[in-house]
Amino acid sequence: MQAPEPAPGVLYLVGTPIGNLADLSPRARQVLAGVSRIACEDTRRSGLLLHQLGLRQKEQGPRLVSFHAHNQTARIPELLAALAAGEALAVISDAGLPGISDPGEALVAAARDAGVAVICVPGPSAVTTALVSSGLPSGRFCFEGFLPPKATQRRQRLQELAAEPRTVVLFEAPHRLQDLLVDLLAVLGDRPLRVARELTKRHEEQVGPTVAAALEHFRRTPPQGECTLVLGGATPPPPPSWDAASLMAELQALQAAGHSSNAAAKVLAERTGHSKRELYALLHQHALQPDS
Repeated sequence: MQAPEPAPGVLYLVGTPIGNLADLSPRARQVLAGVSRIACEDTRRSGLLLHQLGLRQKEQGPRLVSFHAHNQTARIPELLAALAAGEALAVISDAGLPGISDPGEALVAAARDAGVAVICVPGPSAVTTALVSSGLPSGRFCFEGFLPPKATQRRQRLQELAAEPRTVVLFEAPHRLQDLLVDLLAVLGDRPLRVARELTKRHEEQVGPTVAAALEHFRRTPPQGECTLVLGGATPPPPPSWDAASLMAELQALQAAGHSSNAAAKVLAERTGHSKRELYALLHQHALQPDS
């Protein structure tokens, strides 16, 4: 039998709806109703959410504490002290699962360092919701969050991602979306893409299926609200062609330069992308052939 929640001295990470209020789990509702304080990015926005969920009526209910990028350094010791005193605390983001691209990450790290129990109450996440509904490969993916707002740094980051074979998930603000799409097209080419907006809401929108198509759409219809982009990974390069005579000549040249058979196969494997084992076998096969 599970212990009642929320428990004293525990930091709870609580996932909140990313659009549809019905997505709040019964467990999340119970924890949010029972904690002493709720650390949140925007107290007004979170206060409205709790009011809509029936968890806060006027001044009743948990105390809301602002916790964002600009005050986290001062706020973390205060929250740790409250936990040490036996309070049960929850941290929420404006929407979704806290700790992803928000200050919840720093609070969790500090709590772990202080030996405080941290429990996640799972909930909606724009990252996984956009990913699994995109139609792009989801078995392996990476999350890059918000790219740098300045064009030079943003393009540099995209260059670093150019060879990434996994599906990439990004966040972007609506006023920078077109600039990001232009850079994606220029740096990575016209890859498969889905831009998700208003996820779980009545007017949910997923625009694609390519970078160019999404750019054309949003030039006609400027986006509103934060967007989640799911981008196809880099196409793997074609396997290197196998020219036995040419490869044999290079292996023999390496041997003539003083490399052993094993070392020659290793050097050529690194140079050509062929398997070291196959190159060594080629050498061995040639050695077994009778002189002509």
